[in-house]
Amino acid sequence: MPFLSCQMERERSFLQSPTYGNIVTVLSIDGGGIRGIIPGTILKFLESELQKLDGEEARLADYFDVIAGTSTGGLVTAMLTTPDENDRPLFAAKDINNFYLEHCPKIFPQDSNYTALVAISEVTKEIHQGNSDFFAIRSTEYGRFLVISLGTGSAKSEEKYNADDAAKWGLLGWLTKGGSSPLTDVFTQASNDMVDFHLATVFRALDCEKNYLRIQDDTLEKTVSSVDIATQENLNNLVKVGEELLKKPVSRVNLQTGIYEPAHQETNEEALVRVAQILSRERKVREMRSPHGKAVADSNSN
Repeated sequence: MPFLSCQMERERSFLQSPTYGNIVTVLSIDGGGIRGIIPGTILKFLESELQKLDGEEARLADYFDVIAGTSTGGLVTAMLTTPDENDRPLFAAKDINNFYLEHCPKIFPQDSNYTALVAISEVTKEIHQGNSDFFAIRSTEYGRFLVISLGTGSAKSEEKYNADDAAKWGLLGWLTKGGSSPLTDVFTQASNDMVDFHLATVFRALDCEKNYLRIQDDTLEKTVSSVDIATQENLNNLVKVGEELLKKPVSRVNLQTGIYEPAHQETNEEALVRVAQILSRERKVREMRSPHGKAVADSNSN
């Protein structure tokens, strides 16, 4: 039974409201059991880049308006946003993988990537309802959203089934065929694909493609793609997958084929460095414009 099915944090924010800024920042983390180590590795890198810009005390929760996660992603969300006794995030991103390595036998089943879409929908709903945090933003202004969506990896794409064969399957055939479950494959993979396809289409159509960064590895081999093989070897391999994913080029879904393809020469690591700079600038702008910001408080104390 999952510890968290879906977790979304906005009520307690370490960031000034978007009303004082230029963009709405969203971080989405997929479910996927022990494969949460993969986005954990990505987040550790992003936070380290923010710390280079803004100091060692910088935390991811200081930069995102909404952090959403499903299942294992919900656990990561809770770790990033839970405050300590000083009202600062209790965990740094670098602590995530240590937690997984220690507690992975208790971590839960696979879930989907619908959290990115849910997060954007929730922000849009708040805008429609007139939430003062979002006064300066229209619900159709996708160019003012910055969405970072982190996958937990998926098995290497294989054309395991064809329509002619599937048309002849009975109930048992849909439940188990060739060592896997076609029904489960269709539901889990379709959820991921549809969300990414929708968001990629919208951001591309509105000429703000760089505002949506999806980092996912869809080439995992069998053992590594499991959600519950918690051997030390497999856990270490998942860390390596995350580190190698940083070095790979940014991939985007081909809207004609639905297949992930390298988009350009920018690597995921380089894209995250760029994102860190955007997040740092946005936070400083909000602090400067907000009557409750640190910049105002500092000037009043002098």
